[in-house]
Amino acid sequence: MNESSEGVRLQKVLANAGVASRRASEELITAGAVKVNGKVVKELGTRIDPVNDKVSVRGTPIQLDASRVYLALNKPVGVISSMADEFGRPDLSQYALRSDRIYNVGRLDADTSGLLLLTNDGELANMLAHPKFGVTKTYVAKVEGQISSQEINKLLSGIELEDGPMKADKALLVDSNPFESLVEIVIHSGKNRVVRRLFEAIGHPVKDLVRRQFGPVHLGPLKPGQTRLLSKIEVGALLKAAEGKQTRAPRPPKSRVGQQRKPNPRGRTHGD
Repeated sequence: MNESSEGVRLQKVLANAGVASRRASEELITAGAVKVNGKVVKELGTRIDPVNDKVSVRGTPIQLDASRVYLALNKPVGVISSMADEFGRPDLSQYALRSDRIYNVGRLDADTSGLLLLTNDGELANMLAHPKFGVTKTYVAKVEGQISSQEINKLLSGIELEDGPMKADKALLVDSNPFESLVEIVIHSGKNRVVRRLFEAIGHPVKDLVRRQFGPVHLGPLKPGQTRLLSKIEVGALLKAAEGKQTRAPRPPKSRVGQQRKPNPRGRTHGD
């Protein structure tokens, strides 16, 4: 039988995708842990089309396309969230070291540092950035003045901004003194500079803002200007998030960190 015309054995597909060895993949199949197009498959002779069929293991989608690249970047302050800035300001092209088309998932304004995802999976990038999927983003904000518990409650209950009401999904006062406060805030909105505008609305302008988490992916120990490849577990969790399903955030790997680059002169663009 011609494997290309008849499909590829499921255990071979799983092994090629880095899920497990072929023997371990066979055990996952017989244990009922593998689904193809939403249905449990236990037969070891099953053949699938890796291009068109959807495979998941224990509920986590598996990316079968080896050409797909998923990167986490700690975007430095001063870098524009665009692959090509029309004004010649520092942009994301310096971190996309491949020749094929790379997309950034959402945006961070030039004054905000932290986690930004880069990928050549344009469909996934669009889905993750779309507000209807409710993918949450976690920030740590250093703001002016001492924030009270009542003001934290305002962030949680909702504030009327110029483009409509907005509220934080979560807000936690981490530290505070009479001069400044440190707040962890979680939102799912993709509105322009929404975190900064929320704090400005309660009288505490942002002095420094870092995104620590995007959906299930953590920034981890990445320094500004560093990139790393996402792990198979992180990619699976992102695919699950793109389906609108909640998933546990895996720990970021400690290895595979790219070369560190220095932040460039500051600029401005849209983002959180």
